[in-house]
Amino acid sequence: MTSDRLFVYGTLMRGFDHPMAKLLSRSADFIGEARCRGRLYRVKHYPGLVLSDDPNDVVFGEVYRLRQPVELLREFDMYEACGEGFPEPTEYVRQMLSVTLEGGAVSEVWTYVYNWPVAHLARIESGRFLEG
Repeated sequence: MTSDRLFVYGTLMRGFDHPMAKLLSRSADFIGEARCRGRLYRVKHYPGLVLSDDPNDVVFGEVYRLRQPVELLREFDMYEACGEGFPEPTEYVRQMLSVTLEGGAVSEVWTYVYNWPVAHLARIESGRFLEG
């Protein structure tokens, strides 16, 4: 299963003056705000999403439709240092995830899940990176 949609929850969101955020805004269509089940942690100047089964654990972000998903996902894999050639375990892994869009529609999308231990990281309780 694959998707041309990407859920972002950190430095790739609108309003960030980051080259990869600009690439996303140029190369994809903003669909809307969305949320998923998970916990958000502050890694450094960026967050990490860890999936959760607890309905009280919610992370907020944005969903984009990628116009050239294969090429763009390769670029973002390199940015997230989880593409080909990076030593395992990579800091992030790209995987499919169910997100709930505004209005309640559920969509299967790609996102980058944090893959390293979080015991030493501060949790962003609000689930919103900008409020963390």
